[in-house]
Amino acid sequence: MAEILAAGKAMERALALLEGGDVVAIPTETVYGLAGDATNGIGVARIFEAKGRPRFNPLIAHVADLAMAERIAHFDPLSRKLAGAFWPGPLTLVLPQRAGNGIHPLVTAGLDTIALRMPKGFGGELIARLGHPLAAPSANSSGRISATTAEAVAADLGDRIRLVVDGGATPVGLESTIVKVEGESVRLLRPGGIAAAEIEAVAGKPLLRGAAAGIEAPGMLASHYAPGAAMRLNARQIASGEALLAFGGSRAEGWQDAAALRNLSETGDVREAAANLFAYMQDLDRSGATTIAVEPIPFDGLGEAINDRLSRAAAPRDKTG
Repeated sequence: MAEILAAGKAMERALALLEGGDVVAIPTETVYGLAGDATNGIGVARIFEAKGRPRFNPLIAHVADLAMAERIAHFDPLSRKLAGAFWPGPLTLVLPQRAGNGIHPLVTAGLDTIALRMPKGFGGELIARLGHPLAAPSANSSGRISATTAEAVAADLGDRIRLVVDGGATPVGLESTIVKVEGESVRLLRPGGIAAAEIEAVAGKPLLRGAAAGIEAPGMLASHYAPGAAMRLNARQIASGEALLAFGGSRAEGWQDAAALRNLSETGDVREAAANLFAYMQDLDRSGATTIAVEPIPFDGLGEAINDRLSRAAAPRDKTG
């Protein structure tokens, strides 16, 4: 079973494992990540092995600073402007790779682009100490609910990894927003911890939505973030025995008969809802209910990212690859 160490005591142990080609679950501001040295093929392969992740699904490479990022990828002026505004933080940029950047091909799944992010806190310090970027998808079995606490990581992956670094509950609670600059346009590939409107304000233009073709970045599989229970979205009436993922102060009809209930935000605050989303989905999944009904959640701000995760969680499970 994985050892759980507090972030303040885990640095040397984490470094030793990473330098040996192993993986470590680490806290970030978004969700917990399963980290391996992005230049080490054995370490990257262990990420895929531990998660059961499809090999065609690329990984985000996490960097300590802009200098490290520029050694890996080519930055256009607008991408550099976005990095300056939102790094370190929950923004991932998809950029053309530099030749000979040392990133193992498994990280990029054969693409000529790479997804880069600069995390805050323990993750950023760990990368700086290691001297190499870290590939770090969410620390959960592929397609399942992302972990926002060390305990959730251990419950899912504890028999497959050796160390979980405990940094407490993650403050954002959603994965990073992923964007790609395409000439004069900026495309939103995955909504996440930074609202689209904030990015548009810096970019000075509206974001295009969705990939132009195929899987261009992590988190774009049709089915993802899924609990064991089925998910039913925009529920306005609750059937007896269903668990209820609520939002705001008004309840769906029949809520009193729900097998279990969690409210993402009593006040209807989408930022609070984002931080609670994965933990509350896990709570309801453990209730034994076969279906989780979800009350409607507005698309404003981070609501776009919340609805994206819920729609992927509710998608047919045979699309995970």
